[in-house]
Amino acid sequence: MPRDVRYVFGHALFLAQAGEKHPDAMAMKGFGGAAKAMEVVADYESDTYRAMYTGKLGNHVFVLHCFKKKSTSGSRTPKAELDVIEQRLKGATELYEDLKKDSTR
Repeated sequence: MPRDVRYVFGHALFLAQAGEKHPDAMAMKGFGGAAKAMEVVADYESDTYRAMYTGKLGNHVFVLHCFKKKSTSGSRTPKAELDVIEQRLKGATELYEDLKKDSTR
């Protein structure tokens, strides 16, 4: 990814870790709102990049997926990408629950 795009995504993740929201971040529809999954979109030259991450799970923020958007389906996120995000969100939630259990032992 271009450096400018990585900067936008990195800043969004930094703010999420601090409990804040990047101005360009929005809750992903169909994933339980901002508490579950957030999306940041960054344009660079003629390309669009997207990064999805979890809403804050305790003290953790998990990056779910980053990709360069292909315009095959307009502005909609392709189903294959949504499937990846859904699978990774489930895995991140399970990992967080395991971490929570380990910290209480």
